[in-house]
Amino acid sequence: MVLPPNTTHPEGGTITSAKSQFPANIAVDTYGGKVHIEWDADAPVTPLGQLPFFIQFLKLGGRFDPWVKDCPLTYFSNNAPEKVDVLGSLFLSILSGHKRYSHITSLIADNVNPSLLGMNKVVSEDSARRAVKKIEEEKGVQWMQNHLHDSCKPLLRTPWILDVDTTIKPLYSHQEKAVKGYNPQKPGRPSHTYHTYMMANLRLVLDVEVKAGDQSHSSYSLPGLVSLIKGLGEDEKPEFVRGDIGWGTDTVMNELEEIDQRYLFKLKKSKNAMKLIYKHHGLGQWTHVHSGWEAKEDSLKLQGWKKERRVIIVRRKLSSSSLVAIESGSEDCKQLSFIDGPEEIKVFEYSVLVTDLDDDLVSLFQHYRDRADCENNFDELKNQWGWGGYTTKDVKSCRLMSRMIALIYNWWNLYVRLALPGQHHEAITSRPLLLTGVGRQTKHSDQKKITITSTHGKQEKLAGAYHRLVTLFNELKMIAPQLTSAQCWSRMLEQVMAQFKVKKGTADPPHLNCLT
Repeated sequence: MVLPPNTTHPEGGTITSAKSQFPANIAVDTYGGKVHIEWDADAPVTPLGQLPFFIQFLKLGGRFDPWVKDCPLTYFSNNAPEKVDVLGSLFLSILSGHKRYSHITSLIADNVNPSLLGMNKVVSEDSARRAVKKIEEEKGVQWMQNHLHDSCKPLLRTPWILDVDTTIKPLYSHQEKAVKGYNPQKPGRPSHTYHTYMMANLRLVLDVEVKAGDQSHSSYSLPGLVSLIKGLGEDEKPEFVRGDIGWGTDTVMNELEEIDQRYLFKLKKSKNAMKLIYKHHGLGQWTHVHSGWEAKEDSLKLQGWKKERRVIIVRRKLSSSSLVAIESGSEDCKQLSFIDGPEEIKVFEYSVLVTDLDDDLVSLFQHYRDRADCENNFDELKNQWGWGGYTTKDVKSCRLMSRMIALIYNWWNLYVRLALPGQHHEAITSRPLLLTGVGRQTKHSDQKKITITSTHGKQEKLAGAYHRLVTLFNELKMIAPQLTSAQCWSRMLEQVMAQFKVKKGTADPPHLNCLT
């Protein structure tokens, strides 16, 4: 008697592969004629075909491996993912411009780049979210602060300016420390405040603190600022600290004077500041500092100040063709009144700066005018790098993710400056040029090969960038055995600084006037 073969799956319980879920072949009618569509779910391709160059940049500089190794994330389960898989998944997500943990799902099918980072797989969004929540906050903050400092350390030995500012992150659910505070774009909306300390001109973030929405004043940033400066070596400290009117207070200036740190801030137009402007308005002898701008200096001691300080009065005459109007009233009922008078009427715009620097008026004006670039940093970080996303109910995860985004943002900015010297390229420009592109991996005789197809229109610019990168990487690989990772990183940043020049503008920044 012959027995029938055993069936592993009874009728109705057949397993279907992921590949068979797609239609085998579809004919699609287009304006270019009929096209036959097929799916290949297992093909070794990636949309980030140019990422291997960035990975080599991080490997030669010793950035990614130490960051993963130092992470205070510990698992005790045998089924838990490895640290490199978790951090690598977050790294790829942030670099791709994602804003939510759920966007990590779009990377799971990438079977090319994860292995190049030493990963086994891309973890799920839940695994990534739980991993960030699992990191102890104090150790996690110290871990991120150390790597933020190390990524910029070679650059801190050159003269640099420390920009301090705060930006608002609106929240739409029930998050820890989501409080209504100063929020000009969305008044009444709960928010977090991001207190940020940046290296000016190079657009690098040294640290960021996430606080409640009603803690936007400089007094909440001051402890972090003083701690950051004290943690720097004597040859690493900034030439001066620069901030807006929120920082021009006696408390802030006293703290900085005690640690012998120079500063340049803007003053609020208080009663005594207005008197000073009135005093100098009719005296003449103004110094021309920029196209249309004039300045004078004096000393001032406001009420509550412990001593007199040097102040710079800056003004410009508004064009006679400008239509000047005053808006008054509430949100529901606004009134607009036009200023009308004789043809020879002169309208001036005034600002007052306070400093303990010894620089001349032209240099001080230019120093503060360059602060407008700080607002561009926030725009890029929030809209192109996910600072407005990766939101969770606990504020601890937000604090760690904000620093993680800042670190990867720094790495990418330095890489782009190395490839495309001369000016800063925001992510919306640099990612399509230097990151995205179809990459297909093939393997023959244990040799991996990735064929990249870029659809970007600036192929000549792209070829020049890779010629620079490959030349530098090859030189470093030849001498790498004789150098430490820190020395390799310093050499790459030397190339960044060799090409970087601080450009003093000749016209006001578009859409932004930093002195108003």
